[in-house]
Amino acid sequence: MSPVRAVLFDRDGTLVHDVPYNAAPERVRPVEGAREALDALRARGIRLGVVTNQSGVARGLLTEADVRRVNKRVEELLGPFDVRAFCPHGPDDGCPCRKPRPGMILDAADRLGVDPADCVVVGDIGSDVEAACRAGAHAVLVPTPVTRPEETAAAPHVARDLPAAVRMILDGPPWEAPGGAPALGLYADAEHARVASGRAGRLPAGPDTAPPRTRRYL
Repeated sequence: MSPVRAVLFDRDGTLVHDVPYNAAPERVRPVEGAREALDALRARGIRLGVVTNQSGVARGLLTEADVRRVNKRVEELLGPFDVRAFCPHGPDDGCPCRKPRPGMILDAADRLGVDPADCVVVGDIGSDVEAACRAGAHAVLVPTPVTRPEETAAAPHVARDLPAAVRMILDGPPWEAPGGAPALGLYADAEHARVASGRAGRLPAGPDTAPPRTRRYL
């Protein structure tokens, strides 16, 4: 049996296909195999959560009510989650919950009544991995076309897709010591990277003069 007690998922790009600053529940599309993978975890008694940065709220592009409506649609399609959390702030707001800071991970673990060391965070970018490591949790990276090569190289565990990540968790891999990788600071400058055409819900990391299709977002 897997030693993992809870799995916390990033939302956009991990559980569902990313839609920039999505405020429309009807645009939610789960990634392939997501429902079956989550049901496999539920069948083992593993608690599930969603932890997602949503700085489109800070930017005025959607409201917290919009985020909750989209989250509700995610649950309608993928089944219930035991805990849900989102950070509405931008990268300059100093919020301790905003990934790659560990606040959402620690809060979710506390609400579930589990130790962070018994949690796995699954996400598609470096800030998901770094937030897990800072919280003392484990991490599995599921790269997408916008995941940076150095993020993939630094991740402690990498899976080709969401079902593969769940199989890895259920098979009980020899987890490294929590927080052992990646080295903190790898993603510090940008906190994480997203290409604007394929990743949303974040603000630019800093001065940005790149064309819109290649601009990186947080």
